[in-house]
Amino acid sequence: MNLDTITAILEKLFPQTTVEQPSQETWQVVTEDFRLLALLSEDLSWLRVMLPIAPGQQAQVYFEQLLQGNFDTTQEAKYALYQGVLWGVYEHRLNTLTPEDLENAIARLIRLNQDKLNTCFDRLVEQRVRQIIRAAKAKGQDLETTMQQLERFYQEGMLGDLEQSEDSRNRVLAAWRSRLEQLWNEE
Repeated sequence: MNLDTITAILEKLFPQTTVEQPSQETWQVVTEDFRLLALLSEDLSWLRVMLPIAPGQQAQVYFEQLLQGNFDTTQEAKYALYQGVLWGVYEHRLNTLTPEDLENAIARLIRLNQDKLNTCFDRLVEQRVRQIIRAAKAKGQDLETTMQQLERFYQEGMLGDLEQSEDSRNRVLAAWRSRLEQLWNEE
């Protein structure tokens, strides 16, 4: 792939936005939702495309989930931390890069950006629910006893907010019950 092809692909993917090229080996696309950067290595042999996802401090609690995502869900894109920012990054050797590969990678980076940390949050919640199930079963509790304990924690303010409305608390407890029921027999 050559430099003109990179420019053409970016212009095709972002027709409503000006594709800036501050130097021969860098491109920038700024939209309302994100700022995408494409950078060539110093020797012009590798292309790196990157998109900020979240502040690094915000992502810190999810590092385990981010690494799991790199392993099994991000496909050609990867999460990376640089200068206090969590990025979605794609790198490929320029001489073997196809237009289709680049377009797919950019689409994947945009999906990571749109998701922010939601998938990581969901994974973390599932891990915590599984820990609760394992702990409850280790104490010999069944699902109903575990739910009663969670309800007590909410009533006493150990979970949730003491000023939470009854309707809101009931919705949260219904979500707990649903998730516990889904995962109870798996642990």
